[in-house]
Amino acid sequence: MPRTKGAATRVRALAGGGVPALLWRTVLVAGLVCGIGLLPWLSRTDPALTVLRARSADRDPDPETLRAIRDDLGLDDGPLALLGRWLGGLLHGDAGTSWVSGSQVLPGVVQALGASLLLMSGALVVAAGTAAAVCARTLRLGARGRLGARRPGGSATAVLAALPEFLVASVLASVIGVQLGWLPALGWYGPLWMVLPSLALGLPAGAVLGRMLDDLLPGAFGEPWAMAAAARGVPSRSVARQAVRRCVPGLLPSLALFVVGLTGGSVAVEQIFDIPGLGRLTLHAALAQDLPALQTGTLALVLLAATAGLLARLAARVLIGPALRDGALQSLHRPRPPAPRTLPLLYGGLLAAVIGLGLPRDPLALDTLARLRAPSLEHPFGTDALGRDVLARISHGALTSLGTALAVSAAALAAGLLLGLLPRVSGPLVDTLSALPPVLAGLLVTGVMGSGTWTPAFAVAVVAWSPLAAHTSSLLRQERATTHLTATRALGAGRWYLLRHELLPAVAPPVARHALLRLPGIALSLAALGFLGLGAQPPSPDWGLLLAENQPYAERAPWAVLFPAAALALLGALAVTAAGGVRLPRRRTRPAGPAEPPADRVAPAPLRRPDRPHALLTPASASQTEER
Repeated sequence: MPRTKGAATRVRALAGGGVPALLWRTVLVAGLVCGIGLLPWLSRTDPALTVLRARSADRDPDPETLRAIRDDLGLDDGPLALLGRWLGGLLHGDAGTSWVSGSQVLPGVVQALGASLLLMSGALVVAAGTAAAVCARTLRLGARGRLGARRPGGSATAVLAALPEFLVASVLASVIGVQLGWLPALGWYGPLWMVLPSLALGLPAGAVLGRMLDDLLPGAFGEPWAMAAAARGVPSRSVARQAVRRCVPGLLPSLALFVVGLTGGSVAVEQIFDIPGLGRLTLHAALAQDLPALQTGTLALVLLAATAGLLARLAARVLIGPALRDGALQSLHRPRPPAPRTLPLLYGGLLAAVIGLGLPRDPLALDTLARLRAPSLEHPFGTDALGRDVLARISHGALTSLGTALAVSAAALAAGLLLGLLPRVSGPLVDTLSALPPVLAGLLVTGVMGSGTWTPAFAVAVVAWSPLAAHTSSLLRQERATTHLTATRALGAGRWYLLRHELLPAVAPPVARHALLRLPGIALSLAALGFLGLGAQPPSPDWGLLLAENQPYAERAPWAVLFPAAALALLGALAVTAAGGVRLPRRRTRPAGPAEPPADRVAPAPLRRPDRPHALLTPASASQTEER
């Protein structure tokens, strides 16, 4: 009996709570599915007309035809009756029939989910290799105790993280697939067909994960076990492996979100490579308002997100469970030395120079005689298919693209920190919203709010805070189990003191750096909405719209695509290098007074600073001042 009770307790802990958490998850999933079921009525469009256009775009929408569609689909019964019939059939393993094709929905969703999971597995392999390459230098120096000689980098990582997935996919498909013919570029027929899309998805994701892991590794190498292992001559490879194992639990929630994003959020890549995946299926169902297919696809993504979150929590407990339970962890977040300001100033100056040079130019001026001209003195970045100056469009688009991305990032950081401090509330919410691709969120928000300037930004903000909240909750869980927090609590510190003076100073800086790493990704999400026609509309110079408009001319006029992509890469380099300088200001201790300690008193033992071995020679009071 006790063993059964303990197993039940562990299951509730892994699930993120007991019965209230389960009810909260059920309410969220039901609300999401019901909101999708109400999409045609919320968007104030005629679902019969949308379905008719999806079935046959050339057919005349006369009243008799629309009436026949309404009678066939039962639209006059109302959304609640339709939702009830769909749920009733789902309990018996029947997800209904597609409103567009008339085929059974469930087999198509299962097949699309299989293709997406296979693509996700390939992308994860690429992401793991990319993350290993990003962290290789830190692992090598840390295992040898030479992290003090490490110079911060990250420019190449920033370029990888800032490249749009759809742009990488287009370049790989056109260059490697079409021009060189090394790998197939279209279709989904075997292992060779998944190489290029896996690269397009895995390279940016691996760059972001690698930067997050690289941010935690110095703290792991500074812990006592690592110093003792180095002193006893343990092989550096074993030390590096254990350091990775120590840091991985803090990244598992973010990895779970990447899994869901690579499965349902790879819509643009699936479109380019013609992959019958789940993201593409849900996008087409949303555009055609095919409610049975859309609801079933979304439910599959929600179940995948819940499974990924559960496995992430299980893996974290397997890796650090006993130390987490006994409060025997060391804090991975130690005072950071001042980061060099040369690279952020350099990248920021280049981006400001590009914007400043293009602002005096007219981004809407048409010159049909100067179509697709190469870069010259008159047009430094060339012209697009309508003869408009690319430099002018990049500069004027930066005012809206960068401003919107910064506003969304700031809102996501604030929401992520606040909700991450309440894991019982935010955990189920993160698992549910992470299953909602930004494209589908854009469709839902557009249907409710209508098209507008801030509609894409609100759609991205709906899901942008969830990775930061998951990161906050994970770091908070480990920080609460540290020895110094246990000691501080034993001295009588209250919850508010611990939150203000111990937990937030340890959690907020890495989450803020994570938010800066996400800044290019948020700009890319906004660009992806524009690329798919859900964001800014012509003739707006939005960066996503620039990439979408010039994509068909990439082979003839590559500058029309490369220069907007270079601006995005420059933004990523600026964000990544600036993230290294995010840290809380050090608190200074007040002097003890003019009285000198007695000469016969024994000096206190020096404090060991794991990341600075020479601090063993520093007196304890000075070392404490530096730590603060």
